[in-house]
Amino acid sequence: MRVSVLDAGSNTVRLVIADVEGGVPLPVHTVKWKLRLSEHVGVDGSIADEAVERLVKAVSAAGATARGWHAPGPLAFATAVVRGAPNRQEVLCRVAAGTGINMCVLPGETEAELTFLAARRWLGWHAGPLALLDIGGGSLEVAFGRGRLPDFAASLPLGAKRLTQEYLGAQDPPGPEELRELRRRIRHELRDVASRIRWERPRTAAVSSRTFQQLARLCGAAPGRHGPFVQREMRRRDLREAVRTLAALPAAERAQLPGISAPRAEQSLAGAVVGHTALKLMGVRGAVVSPWAIREGVLLRYIEDGADWWTDVTGAADTEARSPAATLRIAGPPA
Repeated sequence: MRVSVLDAGSNTVRLVIADVEGGVPLPVHTVKWKLRLSEHVGVDGSIADEAVERLVKAVSAAGATARGWHAPGPLAFATAVVRGAPNRQEVLCRVAAGTGINMCVLPGETEAELTFLAARRWLGWHAGPLALLDIGGGSLEVAFGRGRLPDFAASLPLGAKRLTQEYLGAQDPPGPEELRELRRRIRHELRDVASRIRWERPRTAAVSSRTFQQLARLCGAAPGRHGPFVQREMRRRDLREAVRTLAALPAAERAQLPGISAPRAEQSLAGAVVGHTALKLMGVRGAVVSPWAIREGVLLRYIEDGADWWTDVTGAADTEARSPAATLRIAGPPA
């Protein structure tokens, strides 16, 4: 059986087409469209008409690509940039009308749960009690659990692009006061979540997302050309040095560093500060990089729980999209 997944994030729209026989998602084709939706939002967070039109064209192209690879219409979802937009319902309706694809908005908690599942399946049961951090352009997802799905999941407004726009736009490179204000904001947002993770004392911490992959490379991890099966780790002390290196350089020069791509150079500093502060507050000395993240999590849930699971998720997501967006939601019983 062949399944396709479409993810509309803050920077890119990505399509993954995978064969899912035998319970393992094996990718056969991937493609992405660089839309940078987060750069085309109004002061109230609304997505501009021009950006919505580009999103519609990208989703339409993704649908055509999936059909060309003999996959059904993609399981399509949007993350923080659309989730937080006041006009998100209009955006989803325009996508559906222009493409025939019903895109949903996943709550941040669901993103955390799916990414946790992907990391759990990649790392295996030997990872033990597992903490997961995933940073996108608009939000930071955190989860902890001992089983297949997390006991605890949270979504925080600490995305690398969001924080760059809010705190690091006045100077390039930013001044010391800007960095202090950024750290203060991160510590405030992370206080309760970090306390929970520290109390749980995970055996393994994992990070995922393109931002963390690039930061791990800057910290000395193997380059992507070595393949996904090389274990990559990121130590907190190395990330602290990466923060210092990135903070001393303007964005254009950061792109010359190992692992840092030009499109993400500007937000790499905010991502590094979030990562280092989170690991420090959680009492974690380092983390393993999981190449599997939310898209693989969607595929795994679809494989393991069937098509009805996606129907339930999209129904719940539609209800969420019609209500005010939440910045933090906790899953599981209190400690």
